Amino acid sequence: MSLSIQEKIKSVIRDVPNFPKEGILFKDITPILLNPTLVNELVAAMADQFKNDEIDAVAGIESRGYLFGILLAQKLQVPFIMIRKEGKLPAKTIKESYDLEYGSATIEVHEDAITPNSNVLIHDDLLATGGTAIAAAKLIQQKAKVVGFSFVIELEFLKGIDHLNKINTHTKSLIKY
Repeated sequence: MSLSIQEKIKSVIRDVPNFPKEGILFKDITPILLNPTLVNELVAAMADQFKNDEIDAVAGIESRGYLFGILLAQKLQVPFIMIRKEGKLPAKTIKESYDLEYGSATIEVHEDAITPNSNVLIHDDLLATGGTAIAAAKLIQQKAKVVGFSFVIELEFLKGIDHLNKINTHTKSLIKY
């Protein structure tokens, strides 16, 4: 009997206790990257979740959202948009600030990276509370439409999806904990 893509991914995700701080159980996706066959299967599964959607671009959130986001864009044959932390992009940008547990942060994207009125899928490796994904959505919405959210992992107990559903209910995660 062959394993499902979810079982294969869960079998290689590494749990790292107390990282990045005490009390956190970090879900490390880097072991997936050591298996090119699994990476291809993961990207195919993500693309399949959105095969019936009209997607003009995939926006990946720095930095782990780039790992599979660019591959997802390639699989969907659409451009990839980099969403970065403030001050990291060299050309003219648009920005969005948001609150963190302690303080605030700002993300940005090149102004010319987003085609006005296009349909953009936002991708990141993990959905926790949803704060960064919501900020990314607000950033995209300055010029385009958010057609959904894509994640490798969702930490259901943090209920981030409840916040994302206020923006768009089309959220897909391959793995849920």
